[in-house]
Amino acid sequence: MPDPTQSPPILLGIDVGGTKIAGVAIEDLPHGPRILAQAQRPAQREADALIEDIVAVVHALTTQLAEHPELAGPQAIGIGTPGAVDEASGDVRDIANLAIPYVPLAQTIREQCGLPTIVENDVNAAALGAARLIDGTQTGTIAFLNLGTGLAAGVLRDGAIDRGSSNTVGEIGHIPVEPHRWKCACGQRGCLETAASGGAAKRLWPYADPPMPAILAASANPDDPRHKQAEDVKAIIIGAIADAIDILAVTVDPAQIILGGGMAKTGSPLLEAISQELHERALESPFITSLQLPGRLRLAPANMPVGAIGAALCAERIPVPHNQST
Repeated sequence: MPDPTQSPPILLGIDVGGTKIAGVAIEDLPHGPRILAQAQRPAQREADALIEDIVAVVHALTTQLAEHPELAGPQAIGIGTPGAVDEASGDVRDIANLAIPYVPLAQTIREQCGLPTIVENDVNAAALGAARLIDGTQTGTIAFLNLGTGLAAGVLRDGAIDRGSSNTVGEIGHIPVEPHRWKCACGQRGCLETAASGGAAKRLWPYADPPMPAILAASANPDDPRHKQAEDVKAIIIGAIADAIDILAVTVDPAQIILGGGMAKTGSPLLEAISQELHERALESPFITSLQLPGRLRLAPANMPVGAIGAALCAERIPVPHNQST
């Protein structure tokens, strides 16, 4: 949280995605982040291209800021990225969707942009962004369930990221409990990610992109020619998402579970389908009833770049001087 007695620093946040690199410049005010500039460009594959893309987005953001002389320049950069992030060094390994086995990301961006730089796992960064936008106090335990190409969760405890002993807290997509026993990219069979993710939805419903709104619509329409198939696919996906929520509830016990990622942009229809599944499970289990899971669910703001905002918030961990005036 920013110090209300001082003007907060301007921070840049970069969200590395499989199809685009998105960035924001923000001030983190007491009532929430204020977006000052936004930029994005299509993502390219391989490490040198990733560096080029991030530098270009940073340049675009700083150019926009320079058009407003009343604003100070940016003071730090936070980057949220897929892959295995070394928190201390900012090095990243195995960004699979960009074909990058290794990149010293923080050091390279720091040298090329001339600003202190920190790198965080993209789901953890999105968790910070979503939680700050939904609950400015960020007290207690909050989980962000990312229903993206894969399935993972970011866990916050009083605003701090819970990483565990080996940075695997929240990798619930690779719990092998899904009954179809489909092969997962991780090498296991039956991972929740093979059913409860955007990638799974595209595989199970190749007739529409994005698939989830079409699945829900067809399952609700008895006259749709794919109605029965849609009902079956909906049961698989929603059941697996409910399993992931159950697991978060009994292992992390968050007060709020924020649904984010591409599939969550389906919005209220998806939230209603998940809530209905959780209600039906509660009818058969006093224990599940006592957890009151539907009441813990929230949707991440669909119109806000939560990943990039969260990446910028990560940069608050870098010691930087605060502006005394704007």
